[in-house]
This record gives sequence, C-alpha cells and structure tokens, in this order.
Amino acid sequence: MKTTFSAEGRKGWMSLLASASEVRLTELWRDCGADPDCVFLRAPEVGGIMVRGRMGGSGAPFNLGEMTVTRCALSLEDGTVGHGCVQGRSKAKAEIAAKVDALMQTDAAASLRVAVLAPLAAERQAQKDARAAKAAATKVEFFTMVRGED
Repeated sequence: MKTTFSAEGRKGWMSLLASASEVRLTELWRDCGADPDCVFLRAPEVGGIMVRGRMGGSGAPFNLGEMTVTRCALSLEDGTVGHGCVQGRSKAKAEIAAKVDALMQTDAAASLRVAVLAPLAAERQAQKDARAAKAAATKVEFFTMVRGED
C-alpha cells in the first residue's frame, strides 16, 4: 500500500497531527517513549473559531458557523517552540501535537517520523483508499446503443 506522506514539511505534520484520532495519537506517542521536559508558553486551552466558506470556492465569503478548537504552545529546554491546534476539546491531544511539532524541529525528527507520523499517514491513506473503493463500487457507466435507424 502506498502512503502519500506529505508530512515532510511543518504544514504536513501539523495537518496529520490535527486530523489523527486522539486515541491513536496518544497510543503512538506513549509507545515512542519521547516525552521531553517543556515549559508552556500557552497551556492547552479550549476556544472557538469562526469557520468561513465561499460559494463555488470563489464567491463572497460568508460565516458558516463556529467550531471548538484546543490550542497549545510550548518550549523545549533547548528553546525550540512547538504549537498544537486540534479540533474539539482535547487538551491532551493539543499538548501531544505541540510536543511532536517541537521535536520534529530537532534531531529527534527522524525517529519521531518513523514512530508516530508514518503510522498516522499510513492509516490516513488507508481510510482514503477505503472511501474511494466504496465510492467506486457505486459507479455507473452509461453507453449508447445503436438504434438501428439509418
């Protein structure tokens, strides 16, 4: 199974962490054995953001509704800063996301990529593939038959 692991850049791994399930992220984090000492710049806090949309993707923006998010910012002992922002009210998930973000900017990035990010990316790809296969099963192909009239 191919994994389109676009978490090479910070935007990619932040997206991967934010979309991961809390249970799976916590499990992978615990198993990787990395839990650095850190100082909270912003302790995990729950808040809300306004979600905006555009008709057709290019129309005038409109307020679609509000969404609950939890964010966290922390600094490792070496001064590396990590941020986490996740949907929902999970302070633990936001803290783990911030720690992973900070560690991905250090020498621990390679081992963390293998232990945490690669499994999450593989699971995300498997979910996409399953969804695509389910949609493909409902595909209808139309064809035109010759009517016999000349």
